[in-house]
Formats: sequence, structure tokens, C-alpha cells
Amino acid sequence: MALLTIRHVSKSFGGVRALEDVSFDVAAGELIGLIGPNGSGKTTLINILSGHQSADRGEVLLDGQSLLGLSPDRIARRGVLRMFQLTRGFGRITALDNLLVTGRALGLDSDEAHRRAERLLDELTLTRVMNLDARQLSGGQQKLLEFGSCFMVPPRLALLDEPFAAVHPTMRQIMADFVRKRHAEGQTFILVSHDMPIVMELCPRTVCMNAGTVIADEATRLVLDDPVVIEAYLGGQAA
Repeated sequence: MALLTIRHVSKSFGGVRALEDVSFDVAAGELIGLIGPNGSGKTTLINILSGHQSADRGEVLLDGQSLLGLSPDRIARRGVLRMFQLTRGFGRITALDNLLVTGRALGLDSDEAHRRAERLLDELTLTRVMNLDARQLSGGQQKLLEFGSCFMVPPRLALLDEPFAAVHPTMRQIMADFVRKRHAEGQTFILVSHDMPIVMELCPRTVCMNAGTVIADEATRLVLDDPVVIEAYLGGQAA
């Protein structure tokens, strides 16, 4: 049985179709790229998977149990953690406390939360800014901090929405190395990115969306060479 099953998921906003009959499975331990032109429905799908939006139709199952209708916090406690395109950390508390809040909310005791937070801060090269308020961090450091929050408790599934966008190449490499290492250890990811070289580098399989539908789902090299995918990016419809 797949870890995550997405079946016939559809979503409209007024008269605008954001998703139409989206279906694919994610096996435990997979690292899947989710690509498509702007407006193709990628973030809407991530929002539905994480409980931030509801689907009009379809089903989303984690280990065979429905996630639809659950609040984001209940989905997070089931092991689905997500990173947003725009950071949503707590700007008026320290970087360390941001991680501690996440850890305590997910059930860690204080000592274990501190241990895990300090390890993550070190791995993400944020130790030297750990006692600064999050709003004092650079944009890239804030992204690293939110990225780290997804891993305070190892998630069943990590949903990363454009983690590499608008960050310094050094920070981009830190996150890429982190993803590569965790994937090798069996972590499951859906990675949304417009960075095709890094999708090629990290993701054995890629799902491409356009205008709310899945137009390709196979090995990443085959997807990126698919004329339908190339047309979607260069000359097709981008809702």
C-alpha cells in the first residue's frame, strides 16, 4: 500500500479550475519532484495535502486513512509537515524558540526538543544566529529555519514548497544536502521547485502539472524531456 494516495482531487475557486482529477501515489521513502508552470496547481495541491484548503472532490489517504477534512495541526500530528513558499515563522521570538515551539507542539518534552533543535541549528549552519529574533535573520536564514521546523520530529511525509527559491547558493546547497541525506535514510518527500537542475539532481521521479491536471508522471529525465512538458513551460497554457 502506498504511503500517500491522491485520487481524483479537484478544486475550483469561483469559476477558476485550480485542480482537475489529480491522481498519483507516493510510496514510503520516495523523493518526488512536483513541477509545472506558474498557476498549474502545485501549491493548491500542497495546501490540500496539508489541510490548509479543502478539496471539492476526491480523496487523500495517508496509510489508507483519509486526511480530507482534518485541520492542519491534526495532519501535522499524523506526520505530514510542510514548508511554505513564503516563510511563516514567529518573527518576535528567537530562531531556537521557533524550533522549540514546533517540537513541543508535536509532542516532544522540553529536553528532547532542545536536543533536536540544537542539532538542526548546527546542521543548517544557524547556531550563530540561534538567539536572534527570527525577524532579524536574512531571508535565506528564515527559509532555512522554516525548513528545519519540518524535521523537529521526523515526518512521515515532508512537503517542501519552493525551498530553493530566492536563496543564496550556499544555503541552497545546505538544504539540498539535507534532503539528499534524509532521503538516503528513508525520508519521504514531495518537492515543489522551479529549479530544474536541482530537481534532476535530487528527484528520481517527477510529477508535472499544467492547468490543474497531471500531464506527466515518471522518471525525472523522461519527464523533463517530454515534449508535452516542454510545451507547457515554453508555450502552453499556464492557468
